[in-house]
Amino acid sequence: MMELTTKYLGLTLRNPLVVSANPLCESVGNIRKMEDAGASAVVLHSLFEEQLTLETEHLHRYLTGIDNTHPEALDYFPDMTKYNAGPDRYLEHIRTAKESVEIPIIASLNGVSDSGWIDFARNIEEAGADALELNIYDLPVDPMISSSRLEQNYKDMVSHVCRTITIPVTVKLHPYFTAIANVASNLDLAGAKGLVLFNRFYQPDFDVLNREVIPRLELSTSQELLLRLHWAAILYGNIRADIAITGGVHNAIDVIKSMMAGARTVLLASVLLRHGINYISKIHAELLLWMEENEYISIMQMQGSMSRISCGEPAAFERVNYMRLLSEYMLKS
Repeated sequence: MMELTTKYLGLTLRNPLVVSANPLCESVGNIRKMEDAGASAVVLHSLFEEQLTLETEHLHRYLTGIDNTHPEALDYFPDMTKYNAGPDRYLEHIRTAKESVEIPIIASLNGVSDSGWIDFARNIEEAGADALELNIYDLPVDPMISSSRLEQNYKDMVSHVCRTITIPVTVKLHPYFTAIANVASNLDLAGAKGLVLFNRFYQPDFDVLNREVIPRLELSTSQELLLRLHWAAILYGNIRADIAITGGVHNAIDVIKSMMAGARTVLLASVLLRHGINYISKIHAELLLWMEENEYISIMQMQGSMSRISCGEPAAFERVNYMRLLSEYMLKS
């Protein structure tokens, strides 16, 4: 019998299939269906920092407009008073979900500072969440903010939250840092028990005729997995934090690749939005079948088996493979 058990954030999960934060998680009924379909844990939809600081001058400045701001540009900013449940109902959602299922429930905070996060992180812990995912969604557009300052802000935020609560904290990273390995190492030292690779920044489109900003959400494809595999394989064995992969996981082979790169879990969202919650059971069944056919007895057996940990000079390894790829392409053409 194949053993699918894995460890993530100190939690023992029955398999590596975790549901990522997405709108489906706003319903407790859906969370029950996720558990029944085979999900080993669920990350709840994110509560945004703006919902915790709705009355602050900082948010007011952006939502009501600033001098010399074009009216069309205000379409970028949503009415946060109408976005999902709000803080109190979010805490109640955690409590209800915990009472309704046996799998771990991971809360999610999305923001750019620790203002308001610290106290609410305590509330999340008291509500019964098994862990907390910090989704630091901060696109650096100010030319006066250096990369070192931005990275220090990340480290400080994670450190503050980790010192405040006892439940494990994982951080959802974006892939646009100058030195991802260094950022990962610093967040590891700051107390993060896990790192999620990677967040996706969504780019709005423009309707030039009506001069409107059009939100555009493109679901991921398996092609996006390659970047995640690359960095999971590099980081595996070089940090203590558990690695999770999100973005581009759509079938059992994507799961297997992620495990071999060094991930402990995969986080599913786009595939469920596209095919429905029950698709988890299909991935689960295909994963078991592949393991049986290829004589793997456990998930842990394959974790990190294709990582860079066995390579003494990973930077040189990267350059050699880059040159090899170009050479082979030239020969084919």
